Amino acid sequence: MNDIKNLTNLLVKFRDDRNWRQFHTPENLAKSVVLEASELLENFQWGDSKDLENISDEIADVFGYLLLMCEHYDLDIIEISKKKMEQNKMKYPIDKAYGVSTKYNKL
Repeated sequence: MNDIKNLTNLLVKFRDDRNWRQFHTPENLAKSVVLEASELLENFQWGDSKDLENISDEIADVFGYLLLMCEHYDLDIIEISKKKMEQNKMKYPIDKAYGVSTKYNKL
C-alpha cells in the first residue's frame, strides 16, 4: 500500500474514532484548507519565518484536509495532480512562460 493511502487511512481512523465524519462535509473541509493555509501564511506576515516546526505543522494540516476531501470524493490526489500538471503544460508552454509570472491568458 502506498504512503498516501496509508496516511489517508490514518486520518480517516483518527476522524472516525472521534465520530467527526459528521463535521467533515466538503464545505467544512474546504473551509479548513483555507483556514490552515492562512495559518501557514501567517508565518511570513512580517518576513521570512524560521519557525520550521510551525510551518511543518501547518503544511501537514492543509495536506490532511486535502486528503480527507479526496477520500470523500474518492479522488486520487496523485492522479489528479498529474492531470493538472499536464493541463498546466498546455497553458504555460516553456517558450512563452519561461522566466515570467504572467497568467496563461495573458501570455
